[in-house]
Amino acid sequence: MNPELYKKYNVPVPRYTSYPPANYFHAFDNDTYREAVRQSNHATDNHLSFYLHIPFCPRLCHYCGCNSYPMARPERIDDYVRALHQEIDLVLLLLDSHRLISQIHYGGGTPTALPLHHIHELNDHLLSAFATIGQPEIAIECHPGYLSADDWRELTRCGFNRYSIGVQDFDEAVLKTVNRRASRLPMEEIFDLLRSTQARINLDLLYGLPGQTAESFAHSITRAITLKPDRIVTFSYAHVPWVNPRQRVLEQAGLPTADEKSRMFARASELLHEAGYVRIGMDHFVLPDDELNTALHTHRLHRNFQGYCTRRTTAQVYAFGVTGISQLATAYMQNSKSIDEYVDTLLQRHDLCIKKGYTLSRDEQLAREVIEMLMCNYCVHWSELSERLGVPAHELKAATNYREEQILDFERDGLLTHDADTLQMTPAGYPFVRNVAASLDKLMEHSPLAFSKPL
Repeated sequence: MNPELYKKYNVPVPRYTSYPPANYFHAFDNDTYREAVRQSNHATDNHLSFYLHIPFCPRLCHYCGCNSYPMARPERIDDYVRALHQEIDLVLLLLDSHRLISQIHYGGGTPTALPLHHIHELNDHLLSAFATIGQPEIAIECHPGYLSADDWRELTRCGFNRYSIGVQDFDEAVLKTVNRRASRLPMEEIFDLLRSTQARINLDLLYGLPGQTAESFAHSITRAITLKPDRIVTFSYAHVPWVNPRQRVLEQAGLPTADEKSRMFARASELLHEAGYVRIGMDHFVLPDDELNTALHTHRLHRNFQGYCTRRTTAQVYAFGVTGISQLATAYMQNSKSIDEYVDTLLQRHDLCIKKGYTLSRDEQLAREVIEMLMCNYCVHWSELSERLGVPAHELKAATNYREEQILDFERDGLLTHDADTLQMTPAGYPFVRNVAASLDKLMEHSPLAFSKPL
């Protein structure tokens, strides 16, 4: 990577897992949420995508930027699950029963920290209420440090067809430094068990942690490649101690330099490319026959808070659980961050517990489409987007902060090429797609908010 470009563009910008990003959310109420849900029944893309947030963790990892909480007492966990069922029932009343489920995703926290019979019952609750599309994605994030062979077998009886295994690193010294437990079972045994059910497997790794080097992370990538998961995800550790104070512990352990972190990703990308994996977006690598690769080539790649997906498998996202964020056509809504408030509101008042959100203006809805197309597909085809949305290309540009002089600056630096109809990121520009997206974002012109760096 060109050191001058790295210095120029490795500056804080949004991650754009949503547009606008979640730190623009403000106070929101239950009635506004209900109206947005009713409107979502008439959205053009109206498949049902359900996200369930399980906040509990047997042990909190120092690096974690997720909404996670220490493991609660068994009776409180039971209360939390009852609250999830109650929230599901309240939302189901607002949804058209003829719609189809395309995706169910469990995140956390540590979803697999729940007694697994609860997960089975939650899936049954949703799947008994709606039919599904052909081959829906039913996925769960798994912490392998606490699951026995019997636990994995029980998970396979819950109806999942994709498992995201949070390895983070195969170096146990690195895991010990960040307070994460290594896998309880050999990874080969886990893969054999899951593959016997024809499930698809993701391996999630994290780079930029104390003790990691380009060489050591390459060993973890090589180990991951030998297992041949369907997808390998290389998340960049975002050091934001002003948001997550426990990350300051990692400063004492010594974080890798920015240059070393850049080399980690570059070497990982090289190894994965040599092994036949195809890069998708900022951090996913998939086998060539993966539907994400097909979606990339047809400009149909999509992204939500759960990661990259296709428009076939997700559209309107309805989130359940503490801190869960729903992503609908016209608005975002987030539940309370307090487990006690969430549980008490659902079980005692029998009401929703929405606290924050954001209603998108028409221009912001258009800007979201432009930025999402760029972030997911590394390109913007104005005429293609115009045809899909039924909006003239000049209106799409006007909804963003498109400035020809800024685009020319990116082009001179080799980050993209452009003409009247297309913005196309170059391979050298891929790591800085967030910077280009930020240049199209009107909200960034005078934003006082803090963000993480791209690399």
